[in-house]
Amino acid sequence: MARRLASISVDLDSLPHYCRIQGLPESLLDARARGLVYSTAVPRLRALFSEVGVPGTFFAIGEDVEADPSAARALGEAHAAGVEVASHSFSHDYALTRRTPAFIHEDLRRADAVLEAATGVRPVGFRAPGYTLNAALYAACLERGYLYGSSAFPAVPYYSAKAAVMGALAMLGRPSRAVLDSPRVLLAPTVPYRPEPTRPYSRGSGAVLELPMTLVPGMRFPFIGTFVTSLPWPAVHAAYRACRGSPFFNLELHAVDVLDADDGIPPALVRQQRDLRVPVARKLERLRALFTWLRDDYDVVTLRDAASQLASTV
Repeated sequence: MARRLASISVDLDSLPHYCRIQGLPESLLDARARGLVYSTAVPRLRALFSEVGVPGTFFAIGEDVEADPSAARALGEAHAAGVEVASHSFSHDYALTRRTPAFIHEDLRRADAVLEAATGVRPVGFRAPGYTLNAALYAACLERGYLYGSSAFPAVPYYSAKAAVMGALAMLGRPSRAVLDSPRVLLAPTVPYRPEPTRPYSRGSGAVLELPMTLVPGMRFPFIGTFVTSLPWPAVHAAYRACRGSPFFNLELHAVDVLDADDGIPPALVRQQRDLRVPVARKLERLRALFTWLRDDYDVVTLRDAASQLASTV
């Protein structure tokens, strides 16, 4: 009998995007800090995948890749090594769902063009900036012919914390450029599903399969990289055991999950992004253990391969 599937994906958000979230000026970042995701995080992630013997999926931002030839080379090398490269939009505009349909379609088209130029293969997967979906963005995914999306994130604690942080930053006069999604996301399915195109957080018959990120059952706590690298290890282990019954384990990380303050990140950003205070050696040790658990308990595949295998069963 075939084992259940799991996938490990990484959002390659560069540090300017974190400045935007935290309401900090991007001028804090020098050229080296701006390039840390591709110069430092991507090699660490590839080494970790290779060491444990699991594949991965990178969600890349077209604008970041277009601006840095070394980023394009890094993606091309990752693709050649078996890493799937998927789209995380062109501009990573947190308000993408508030733009016109024409703007959304052009953003996705530009991302596809940049990523195809870097890898030789057009992306078949998409993850929305800030995990935020709506009918117009889903329609653009249909038009682009994606096989899957992986944006639905119906995590109640995450939604509440995001709202609180955005409110606090606004009161401090440093408004975040993040956007709070519709509360409807909290009712989205937590397992792979076919969305209703006009209401993509509801089940329907849409051609683009949706692969939600894994949540801890009951409390709907997000089982993501930040949780794994920064919270008490017994809690991580207990949460993994609770998630182990999931029909599909979709682990989402960010590139900063393998970076720390010693990599040359400005102190102002480190103060706001608490997970950057965790030493990278500890982060890698924890991720290595988690990847090993997944490898032993599941068939770990790229999101592209998971979508292909799940499409006929959803």
